[in-house]
Amino acid sequence: MLHITKAAALRSSALAAAVAVVGSAAAAQGVTITYVSGAVGAAVENFDRLVAPWEERTGNDVVLVPMPASTTDQFGQYRLWLAAQNGDIDLYQTDVIWAPQLAEHFVDLTEAAAGIVDQHFPSIVESQTVNGRLVALPIFTDAPALYYRTDLLEKHGAEVPTTWAELTETAQRIQDAERAEGNSEIWGFVWQGNAYEGLTCNALEWIKSFGGGQIVEPDGTISVNNPQAVEALELAASWVGTISPEGVLAYQEEEARGVWQTGNAVFMRNWPYAYLLGNGEDSAVRGLFDVAPLPVGEGEGATSAATLGGWNVAVSRYGRNQEVALDLALYLASEEAQKQRAINEGNLPTIMSLYEDPEVLEANPYFERWQEVFLNAVPRPSAPTQNAYNQVSSLFWSAVHDVLSGNQSAADALEVLEADLEDLKGDGWQ
Repeated sequence: MLHITKAAALRSSALAAAVAVVGSAAAAQGVTITYVSGAVGAAVENFDRLVAPWEERTGNDVVLVPMPASTTDQFGQYRLWLAAQNGDIDLYQTDVIWAPQLAEHFVDLTEAAAGIVDQHFPSIVESQTVNGRLVALPIFTDAPALYYRTDLLEKHGAEVPTTWAELTETAQRIQDAERAEGNSEIWGFVWQGNAYEGLTCNALEWIKSFGGGQIVEPDGTISVNNPQAVEALELAASWVGTISPEGVLAYQEEEARGVWQTGNAVFMRNWPYAYLLGNGEDSAVRGLFDVAPLPVGEGEGATSAATLGGWNVAVSRYGRNQEVALDLALYLASEEAQKQRAINEGNLPTIMSLYEDPEVLEANPYFERWQEVFLNAVPRPSAPTQNAYNQVSSLFWSAVHDVLSGNQSAADALEVLEADLEDLKGDGWQ
């Protein structure tokens, strides 16, 4: 079997080269399906194992084309390929928020998946249904948590923080104490501060946790400009250069994990995939950490909030092998594949029964703790903003990044953001 899984993020020209390489193999061994996916952690390395049972059963091959880890970069490239009706790509791995924006380019899976959709969390299936068309199948779900060093909290007599104020104080105290003992590389808290979709997720959690709403509410009301949101962003800005390195403003998921996994952070905000990797043999924090729900803000309406994430698989309307691609999509969404992903990569299944599977729980005992995280899951405003979500998110993360960088006050940034969003909404969220 031939796989292209070692390449870094491939651009359009590289995709063409990849397809050319596998052309002869497809003729000799059956159909070759091209699968485009973002790559974080061990996902690329595990892909061969994931698709091997399907390849053996069908006699077909799968070529993985890894994309940049940044979901913003992925989405931009996907839109280019889909607008060009690129027939070289059969399957797209899609973010939970992309369904309304890309639906017209994907095959309706409603009939093909009729026998399996009831196995999945209904809310996730609903999120991938646009105008009555199921445009993508869930393959795993996501919600971030607070990672914390159990050894350092015990050493310094600290409790797991339940509020952002407590996290700020505890992170600073332990950071200062560890540096006084010679641990000059330690930081209190690492997270995703780069200007991309990941910052939208982080900042949505801060604002929602302070009772400041969801940027745009489900009924379309633009709610982001309020005192609670200002307070949340002011607190986050205070972390930069104190409990978080200046470089956090360029961090995405993997940069934060890199600092954490080398033992140089007390707390980290990240997704479930980082748990298994953090307990890997090469990890400096193996066996020295645990997870908890993200902290609560201050004031009326304060709550813990975790951005709902997750990934799905969609069949391109322009692919040349739609029937075989559909069969692979059904496999990737199946209990067999989701169980393998859960055990090998720590991905949270969308199939409810797998949370009671003994092998899954043995490999991932922390899954039980993530149930509490999911109770606080908050969706990004992709449903009310529809095709304009990408612009809404870009305006939001840009404003937040300006605040974190010290280029603008939170109050001024949110006032300008509100006006920009009103203009966008006035155009019909187009």
